[in-house]
Amino acid sequence: MNRYCEAYLQFLSLEKNASPNTISSYRLDVARYLRFLEERNIQDLDDVTEQLAAEFLRSLHEAGLSPRSVTRNFSAIRGFHKFLLGDEVTKRNPTEAIDSPRLARTLPDVLTQAEVEAILNQPAPSAQDTRQLWLRDKAVLEVLYATGIRVSELIRLRQPDIHPESGIIRVFGKGSKERLVPIGRPALQWIERYAVNCRACLRRRDSSQDVLFLNARGKPITRMAIWKIVQAYARKAGIRKEVHPHTFRHSFATHLLEGGADLRAVQEMLGHSDISTTQIYTHIDREYLKEVHRTFHPRG
Repeated sequence: MNRYCEAYLQFLSLEKNASPNTISSYRLDVARYLRFLEERNIQDLDDVTEQLAAEFLRSLHEAGLSPRSVTRNFSAIRGFHKFLLGDEVTKRNPTEAIDSPRLARTLPDVLTQAEVEAILNQPAPSAQDTRQLWLRDKAVLEVLYATGIRVSELIRLRQPDIHPESGIIRVFGKGSKERLVPIGRPALQWIERYAVNCRACLRRRDSSQDVLFLNARGKPITRMAIWKIVQAYARKAGIRKEVHPHTFRHSFATHLLEGGADLRAVQEMLGHSDISTTQIYTHIDREYLKEVHRTFHPRG
């Protein structure tokens, strides 16, 4: 049955243009499902019943997986069976009548504008920082807040993707979908300072791959390194909230909507295929308005 798993993953990669992160997650999810079936002596995927697929979902809940993980597992398994049916490996899809687990919409943590400013003001030169890595860190933070891009998009930015004259950057999002995102003058100025005074010293031939943000060894910076940069400066700024790179994305969207931006425009900038994903930020905006009302209205 493992060969069908590999065929499914190849299908996702080549025909659905799924990201490497999605492929990696789905590989683990389908492998867990196939082990579950083998433990129940299922040798033929056509023998999987709706009851058995539902039992697998219950086992994930009982194993203590988060609702988000259970939902992703179900998405992987449903897609797997749909693929098998389409390739005529099986005659039916046992997950078709099972309702997808519903995720509760939780409001993401958002920084106030003052908190963002406090974090952005933290990077500074020091005698120990001989390669001026603070310039890279400053540029990273400025770009995250100025554009709202995902950390996976940030680490893939290349120098030709920055267009200072147009005030935009070219971003490759989920599924390698390309979009153009506006970027403000302050962020562009910090990118330029970093490129001239820091990146030029870090760059090593054939190692940088023309990626914009590099680590101390001159190689493309990693997702984990960005997390550490963000958390270090948040702590330094005295922010007690849990702050991670995606917090800047949430804050970017919320501050735009608080300022009166159109929801469709924010959707476009964030690269959301479904506007309902963007609408969660309108709930945050409403919470902000209610807080203003409670604070300043005599009968609030």
